[in-house]
Amino acid sequence: MKATEANLLKFLKKSPQFVIPIYQRNYSWTELQCRQLWADLLRAGRDDKVNAHFIGAIVYVERGLSNVVHQEALLVIDGQQRLTTSTLLIAALAKHFEAQNVGELLETFSAKKLRNYYLLNPDEEGERHYKLLLSETDKETLLSILQNTPKPNEVSTRITENYKLFQELIDQHKDELESICQGLAKLMIVDVSLDRSQDNPQLIFESMNSTGLELSQADLIRNFILMGLEPKLQTELYKNYWRPMEKAFGQAAYVVHFDAFMRHYLTAKTGEIPNVGQVYVAFKSFARNQKGDTKELVADIHAFAIYYCAMALGSEKDAALKLAFHDLRELRVDVAYPFLLGVYHDYSQGRLSAEETLLIVRLVESFVFRRAVCGIPTNSLNKIFAGMGGSLKKDRYVESVHAAFLLLPSYRRFPSDEEFIREIKLRDLYNFRIRSYWLRRLENHGRKERVLVEDYTIEHILPQNELLSKEWQDDLGSEWQRIQQTWLHTLGNLTLTGYNSEYSDHPFVYKRDQVCDKEGNPVGFAHSPLKLNLGLGSVQIWDEYAIQLRADRLAQEAIKVWKAPSLAADVLDAYRPAAAKPGQHYSQADHPYLLAGPIHDLFEALRKELLALDPCVNEEFLKLYVAYKAETNFVDVVPQAKRLRLSLNMPFDEIDDPKRLCLDVTNLGRWGNGDVEVGLSSMDELPYVIGLIRQSFDRQMGGGQ
Repeated sequence: MKATEANLLKFLKKSPQFVIPIYQRNYSWTELQCRQLWADLLRAGRDDKVNAHFIGAIVYVERGLSNVVHQEALLVIDGQQRLTTSTLLIAALAKHFEAQNVGELLETFSAKKLRNYYLLNPDEEGERHYKLLLSETDKETLLSILQNTPKPNEVSTRITENYKLFQELIDQHKDELESICQGLAKLMIVDVSLDRSQDNPQLIFESMNSTGLELSQADLIRNFILMGLEPKLQTELYKNYWRPMEKAFGQAAYVVHFDAFMRHYLTAKTGEIPNVGQVYVAFKSFARNQKGDTKELVADIHAFAIYYCAMALGSEKDAALKLAFHDLRELRVDVAYPFLLGVYHDYSQGRLSAEETLLIVRLVESFVFRRAVCGIPTNSLNKIFAGMGGSLKKDRYVESVHAAFLLLPSYRRFPSDEEFIREIKLRDLYNFRIRSYWLRRLENHGRKERVLVEDYTIEHILPQNELLSKEWQDDLGSEWQRIQQTWLHTLGNLTLTGYNSEYSDHPFVYKRDQVCDKEGNPVGFAHSPLKLNLGLGSVQIWDEYAIQLRADRLAQEAIKVWKAPSLAADVLDAYRPAAAKPGQHYSQADHPYLLAGPIHDLFEALRKELLALDPCVNEEFLKLYVAYKAETNFVDVVPQAKRLRLSLNMPFDEIDDPKRLCLDVTNLGRWGNGDVEVGLSSMDELPYVIGLIRQSFDRQMGGGQ
């Protein structure tokens, strides 16, 4: 590697041509970064005391062997963003010089020189005519700017937007053209030339982007796969698999969704959930352990990306599945994607019909919604779905999905009809974060002609106004305030209407019979076409009993919309794990230090705090220590004469320990599970130690993902 400081304009003038390899990400600088470059340039141009402004490094390697007669193009390994942005700025400046008939400035700046020195190779033809060749969509859009020709059908939005921005900025500062040129002439880079025979471009690329700030995880993955391949295979894989995948996501969605997709893909393949910032590291480990070749891996990623687009980006063709995936997106069930990617793969391979796939998707939806209504914590959902696919019997696919849900332990449970009915009638559903979702699903269940819930607003039959009218107070009785506070935002009192302002706080009988639209047509509850309002026309008085009666009816409808899994008892029994073999059981009596004295009192205080962390926490006495488990052990307690020695089941480098009480026991022989050890000797230390333990618990339950 050879690195030298260089003036940007001289660097561009002397270089034969820069080519952005196909494996590099698209141009992605935003207006914010372009404005920052412009501000730096203008500040340098205005101030004679500023001799140079550094804008970063450009790392490149010769595409092939050069000679005196024929200089090879240079492949850009790093620096595409600043190189492309500089080109757009120079192109906008050249365009301004031409449009305004600006003559030569500072002896070196003119429209002709800007083009022929820094944008074009005037003596070359074809693609060799251009100083910079981008990849795919970016390439055609940039060439249309340099050639002053119509834009391609598929336009690079970043290229066009940033070029237009520089045109506007130059026009706004047209009285400062000399300062602009002076600033441009002061831009400096680090010119980093790699030796193809000695330098590893991939390792250099990784090290220069090790902070993860410039490149997304997906960009790093793409470069890892394609960068080291023979050029012909590299082009084949990019054009046949990777580029179609990028197009399926779309220019905007690729940046937003691709990293998330890669995380879900790895979870689906390995059953392990990579940390958000460690997807690239996890992928490298996964890829290096694959038995097939690179083409098989890229083809598989492409296939799963298409599945993901169907589920997460609305590209599904089957109408019923498309609607089900839409409902999942509204419910925000991203954690289920690793499981559903596997399901969709089996659907695409013919192992599942569209109807069976739909049933599974709807079960996932019901599972998540029922748990939300029942107030069950969501922090273990990612682990539930990460491991569910591995337990299925593909020859009895749907049956085994039902069994998987039915056999979840209590803290992961699929709420029963009884629990769901009880909770949905009492829950504040008005302030539910997904109230438009549940209203739409209830209203449209079983309808062939769907109602656009977006055209309606939510209506409280019993008004929200704390100062209820005398008519309302008479209907509700002496306990009207309690009834309003108890039932106002619940299922039985909520409905939809297109005439919210007309309903206002009027008495129930008026809302039922007398509300009219602007043409005088009756539109009260008795005349509503909505399913949610069925039966309201026959209700004589809206009181606590009426609210509860309607809640009962709607709750019965809800269990049909969000169905629970169901299997015959003997079928389900076949899926139950074999009973654990009988073995020796231990209790507190097997630990002498816990029977009496200060360590006993300390342990009792600790166990009370641990069992209060969550209903899912289980306590198990073993021969040498006491284990506290959620998914698995999150802390183990080893009783000692003068203290309790705790093992926290988490990596030492992840523990937040300001007091530095923890010890790193990684790879050391200790009873208990985990890499973190901390002692507990007194009640005064208990609050701080519980804070340490909670970190291990939260990490296990998904809070650290």
